[in-house]
Order: sequence, then C-alpha cells, then structure tokens
Amino acid sequence: MVLVERRDGVATVTINRPEKRNALNAAVRAGFLGALDELRADAEVRVVVVTGAGDKAFVAGADIAEFSERTPVDQHRVMTGRSLHEETERFPKPVIAAINGHCLGGGLELAMACDFRIASTRALLGQPEINLGIIPGGGGTQRLPRLVGLGAAMQMILTGEPIGATEAHRIGLVQEVVAPEELMPRAHELGRTIAARSPVALAAAKEAARASQHTALSEGLRVERGLYLLAFGSEDKDEGVRAFLEKRPPRFTGR
Repeated sequence: MVLVERRDGVATVTINRPEKRNALNAAVRAGFLGALDELRADAEVRVVVVTGAGDKAFVAGADIAEFSERTPVDQHRVMTGRSLHEETERFPKPVIAAINGHCLGGGLELAMACDFRIASTRALLGQPEINLGIIPGGGGTQRLPRLVGLGAAMQMILTGEPIGATEAHRIGLVQEVVAPEELMPRAHELGRTIAARSPVALAAAKEAARASQHTALSEGLRVERGLYLLAFGSEDKDEGVRAFLEKRPPRFTGR
C-alpha cells in the first residue's frame, strides 16, 4: 500500500490505495513508517517526495470505516502510538508534499508535516473533521494556524469546508500551484535541486528552521548557532568553500 522509488538522490513515496482515495488505515500507516525508516538509513537518498496514487487524491483522510467501531480507549491507543505526522516532521531529510488531488483531514495533516507543499490545480485541501462531530487529531489544530494564521485556520477547522489550490497558495498553505501534468516533474526538479546540496547542511537547516516553530527566539538562536558550528566543522563545508573559490560545482559527501 506504500510504494518507494529512488532516482537521482530523490525518493518518491506513494500512498497506493487509489480505490479508497488513499485513505489512511493501519496498513498504510505502518507501510509509510517503514518507508521512512528505510529511507532514513539510505545515504544515497537526500530528499523525499510524498504523493498519492492516481489523479483524484493525495490522501482523502483517515479510513472512517476502520475507526468507526473503535472505543475511546482503542482510539487513545492508536493516537499514542508512533505517529506518521510526527515522524514525517522529525525526518532528518527534506520532505516535499506533491498534492495531486483531495488532501483532507489526516491527509492535510500529513502534508503540513512535510517541509513544503506543491499542489496541482485540481487539489482540494481541508480539515473536515467537524462534520463528523470530532476535531483534527493529527496536528491540524496546531500546524495549520502556524502555517496560515489563526483566522484562516479557524475558518477551515470550524466550517470543515475545503479550499482550492489557488486559495491555499494565497494563504500560504502551499508554496506552488502547477498544472496536474507538471506536478511530479516539478516536485522532482525541486528534489534534485535540494539533493545537490550538502546533506550535513540540509539536516542542520531543517532542524534549525523547525525549532523556530516551538521555541522562543532566544532559544531558537542558540539552536541555530550550535547547528551552524556543526556544519562549519564538516568536510562538506570545506568542499563547498573550495568549490566556490575554484569556480566549480561542489561534490558533497555528507561528511
């Protein structure tokens, strides 16, 4: 239910349940976490692109049929286990969401846990949980306000109404909107651009920028300084400086 392809330093992770609009069930969650574990250990992979199979959905949300019979105790057990949203956010390599269609509920929460988002003009994004008498439970109430501001987030969460790709771009929820046929080529183009950078610097930059979302400025600056010095002491930094002075492309090794 989760496919992984590697090319030019970029791994594409595809959630493959098109007949269910790629809804998240236990098997998908386990497969996705397994893919992240595999790619974390693969030094050849420097960037990950996440998408959904088919042309209708990125992820249309959680599998409602699966959780409809759960008790609160059952649901608590699921929610306190290993989270694909948190694992995606903490993943040490850059992660790009390529949103090819419906991106709702847990699907939007997954996309928001990625480092940035590119959407097809066909994309529809929303947090519709309120329509089921519940609220977002995979980080939607926390990540959405941080990305788009409290007012826009409140409107999406409290109405449950989805927005199109153009509006998502206007409020900063996605960074680019492209034609459907251009989505994956553009995601891979960006992936290759990022993959050409130093793996040491990429991991440090991601960790430092993520720290800005949950720390005070003074603490964030302390984190940044420490990570800067870590990168400064790397072989990649030496290679980057040499390449700049020699007017040639750098050959980063991740050391």
